[in-house]
Amino acid sequence: MLIGDVARRSGVSARMLRHYDSLGLVRPTGRTGAGYREYSSEDIRRIFHIESLRSLGLSLREVGRALDDPDFAPSELVDDLIRQTRERIAAETELLTRLRRIGAAEPAGWQDVLQIVALLHALGSKSAGTRQRAALSSVEEVPVPAEALAEAVLSEADPNVAGALRWALAQSGGGGLAVLAEGLGAPVAEVRKRAVQAIAEIPGDEATAVLQDALRNPDVVVRRYAALALGPRGAADAIPTLIDMIVEEANDVDAADALSTLASRPALADQIATGLIDCLAHGAVEPSARRRLTQALADIPGTTPTRALEDLSRDGDRAVALTATYILQLRNTR
Repeated sequence: MLIGDVARRSGVSARMLRHYDSLGLVRPTGRTGAGYREYSSEDIRRIFHIESLRSLGLSLREVGRALDDPDFAPSELVDDLIRQTRERIAAETELLTRLRRIGAAEPAGWQDVLQIVALLHALGSKSAGTRQRAALSSVEEVPVPAEALAEAVLSEADPNVAGALRWALAQSGGGGLAVLAEGLGAPVAEVRKRAVQAIAEIPGDEATAVLQDALRNPDVVVRRYAALALGPRGAADAIPTLIDMIVEEANDVDAADALSTLASRPALADQIATGLIDCLAHGAVEPSARRRLTQALADIPGTTPTRALEDLSRDGDRAVALTATYILQLRNTR
């Protein structure tokens, strides 16, 4: 078969076939009387073998070794190709993400594109100061896509930079929530904490819904941050977690404040009071926890907590009784 026919049937150009010949990869078995290359069926089979190996990423030199060296072992080379491919995919994925972020920012011109690229680079800087300035300027200058800010929040260890990033993200109007919600399920505890802290600073119903879902998160830290954020938002489903925080002395003062805020709604005041009273009546609760629960009743309005405090003023635990008596005196003077 002549070179033109081989090129048509194999899909390999005549120029490449001549290149294979010059490298010694595929030398035509014969020549016609006019001196043209003539390929045998075995030559054509070798061409297909070469193309198969090239499709795996092997260089022509490596292809030649694979076909001609009987001692050539593929395992090491294949492992190396896997590593190179993964690196290439990671690089291409990063490029795709960057392009999507630029597209999401809807730049008006190439100057905007350049500014966005510069800010994205700055967010990935090794300098904490540079990252912080980039976070602040992302609001004041060309906006950085919220998804980029959210990803930066999840990876930021410096508390000052993290605060600037959360502030910038909150200004985005709820953008980046999907990224942060995914962060709540991250395998690293610190990432989950950063995610819920950032969501807590984002206003709006969508963020509230994500926080309510976070109350069922397996990570107790996530549940507690979510509950503290939901108190000022009037979410009643945060009450059990907030009461547990008081019992366990985990940000108990903040939890009591959140319950007080919730109790400003008459419909929730009795529910909160009942929850605190039930915990006080539980025999397994430590004395110190009973004192904290008693203190938490102080800012819950209504007759239910007042009656409970009157009972507690006669409690067998002197510290609890004194605390309840003092709170009753304060309530009577209001």
